Amino acid sequence: MKEGMEIGQTATMEFEVTPNMFAGFEGKVVHEAYSTVSMVYHMEWVSRKIILPYLEDHEEGMGGAVSIKHIAPTTSNTKVRIKATLIDLKNNIVITRTEAWNDQGLIGHGEVKQVILPKEKIAQMINDSKKVTEA
Repeated sequence: MKEGMEIGQTATMEFEVTPNMFAGFEGKVVHEAYSTVSMVYHMEWVSRKIILPYLEDHEEGMGGAVSIKHIAPTTSNTKVRIKATLIDLKNNIVITRTEAWNDQGLIGHGEVKQVILPKEKIAQMINDSKKVTEA
């Protein structure tokens, strides 16, 4: 990992809620509102933006844990802003606090844990997992 990552660094993203972000199962929309699954995706993505400048060519970030609370609905065509703040950094473990807002206020918050590993180690872990599944 390259030098320079520090507690307090932030990353943000903004987007409008679209129908492909609605809560749904098996291709059926449950309700026309921003889904928790989409919120998790966006919180992981904005957290990843923090680590990207610090990855060496032989490294990659891997999700370690996500914990969020989705506290308010957001409908189609509504702007959402998500922010990640680096709150803990120990060796190769990066933890961010995440918050999501729409024009009405806070809609969700949580934490994302990422582990920075050599790409070779990740590939080996995936191969080992496939062997267990195939057995």
